Amino acid sequence: MNILMVWARFFPEMGGIETHIHEVSQRLIEAGHQVMVLTTDRSGRLPAHDSAGGIEVIRVRAWPRSRDWYIAPGILKTILSRRWDVVHVQGYHTFVPLFAMLAALMSRQTYVLTFHSGGHSSPFRNAIRRFQWRLLAPLARRADALIGVSRSEVTRFSDGMAIPSTRFRMIRNGAELPQGVAEPVQENPNLIISLGRLERYKGHHRVIAAMPEILRQRPNARLDIIGAGPFEHELKRMVDQAGLGQAVRIFAWDPRDRIGLARHLATCGLFVLLSDYEAHPVAVMEALGLGRKVLTTYDSGFAELADLGWLATVPPAADGNAIARAVLERLAAPPMPQVTLPSWDEAVAALLEVYSDAVRG
Repeated sequence: MNILMVWARFFPEMGGIETHIHEVSQRLIEAGHQVMVLTTDRSGRLPAHDSAGGIEVIRVRAWPRSRDWYIAPGILKTILSRRWDVVHVQGYHTFVPLFAMLAALMSRQTYVLTFHSGGHSSPFRNAIRRFQWRLLAPLARRADALIGVSRSEVTRFSDGMAIPSTRFRMIRNGAELPQGVAEPVQENPNLIISLGRLERYKGHHRVIAAMPEILRQRPNARLDIIGAGPFEHELKRMVDQAGLGQAVRIFAWDPRDRIGLARHLATCGLFVLLSDYEAHPVAVMEALGLGRKVLTTYDSGFAELADLGWLATVPPAADGNAIARAVLERLAAPPMPQVTLPSWDEAVAALLEVYSDAVRG
């Protein structure tokens, strides 16, 4: 099968959707399928044709460089100029998926949409989400298959786009890690890691606000915030103002070093992600796959994972003291019990069923 994956970003940019595409594409190729990734380049510095982990990548220019609502007409042109068995549109919240679905529809190609919904730091952008769904709904309804990464995501878009839930398939992200992480690493029971793009909605600032109380009761505690993004300056300002420079580090990790990042995650005593909204975050699944204890907010896709017994949570409105108590409790808790987590191989097997059904019509 000849498959085109389309999303606004891909390696060397890092994120959950990028990791999802990388993991499933590699396995599809190993199973004998052809996979190409069509993505954008706002910088103008990346090669137009490239390879990432054996995956062929085409990049088209996008404008403006400094916004996440950028347009990329080359997406439309590329899809109209060639044919694939399946055009798999990943994500919904930029103009790239809109162009991709429109091009697939115009050229009468089979297309599948996975929503991969996430939060946003802008109150205005959050406020207009449902208006955006209504605009996108006609193209979503014409898709040959719709995929949600969690039950809550299926419900969200079924209701928001007035599409019957029977049109959706639910395929969770995998929890397994790159080969080479099997060797044991030394756990630091005092290390807390919060990983994700440095945006306000990701909640890194909430962990920083809890650190003074955490340190009062556990002086050796340390916090690593790993990521890059527009909220970095504000996070570092918070650290400086609270005098936490010896206890908190904020840094990015080379997205090509998947094994190194996974091994660092394996050292933590607790993985924390206090986002306002997540459908089914890859970072949390990887932390669970490493057997790490995890603390999140009880909302969106996190609530599902908590109800499955996979992680602990705090209320979405929890203050710094409540978060500190929860962190301290989890650090002191026994290791996480073994649970059966979804794998990327299972995700790929489910995707191939979706593709086959879509192609057969």
